[in-house]
Amino acid sequence: MALNFEDIVGHPALNAAVQAQARAMQQAYEGNPRASSVFATQQRWLMAHIGLALHFRRDYYRKELTAARFVDVTVQHAVASRNTAHAFIKEMRHYDFIEVGPMADDGRIRPLHLPAITLEPLIGWIHMHLSTLDALDGGSRLETFQARPQMLARLQPLIADGLISSVPVMREPQQTFSLFTWLNNGGVVMDWLIAGVDPQNAGQERIPTGVLSIGDFSRRLKLSRTHLARKLRDAEVLGSVGWLGQRGHSVMWISKEFYGEYLTAQAVKLAIIDSAFAACMEQATG
Repeated sequence: MALNFEDIVGHPALNAAVQAQARAMQQAYEGNPRASSVFATQQRWLMAHIGLALHFRRDYYRKELTAARFVDVTVQHAVASRNTAHAFIKEMRHYDFIEVGPMADDGRIRPLHLPAITLEPLIGWIHMHLSTLDALDGGSRLETFQARPQMLARLQPLIADGLISSVPVMREPQQTFSLFTWLNNGGVVMDWLIAGVDPQNAGQERIPTGVLSIGDFSRRLKLSRTHLARKLRDAEVLGSVGWLGQRGHSVMWISKEFYGEYLTAQAVKLAIIDSAFAACMEQATG
């Protein structure tokens, strides 16, 4: 049986499991910053999942993935404007994450194809989250998925459906979390902060992280120091981050509330993924 949100958010092992997941995300970013950046803001993350789902369902719907279909679905679900969706497609083409296929018979439709290398970050992302779920209940989801690679084509669209139709905490996160979800590589910023948190300190009002310098932080994340500093100041105003010593040159802390927002968002996402995984397994054995 799949773990639901309540099972996950109240699980005593969640702090350690999420820290391990954040570290895995951090390592993935360091290994391939460009690919990881596709998933590094809320809007881009959702657009990527929409495009992937259309790709995997092309045989089911008997319709190829095209720029027009992608834009229509993105706008339909209020994920982004038409201009933003078109710009995303253009960027994905520029970096060869998608390829334009031969022109269709009517001479107007140009299907979009995903090369195998594009799916590698997605598979890694799924591995990380299945590993987190396994750490919570001792399951074998990751082993099962690795033994059945064809499962990806069924699993990802179900995950995308859940994310797009999820509760407001996933689509429109509040407070500090929302400051970073719309920042370039904002998801990476939060993962980096959480990766440095000792789970034993999770109950403190001010939780130390591993960040010591804004300049070093911005360089490692390939972000504008000015833009990152501005976002951190906004978070400071909310009382969500601060410094144990001199501002910007000592250990940064995050508030208990900010940490809770991150855990809540992860619990929502993990519950969606586990529900999709359980549905795939039911289809396979039904």
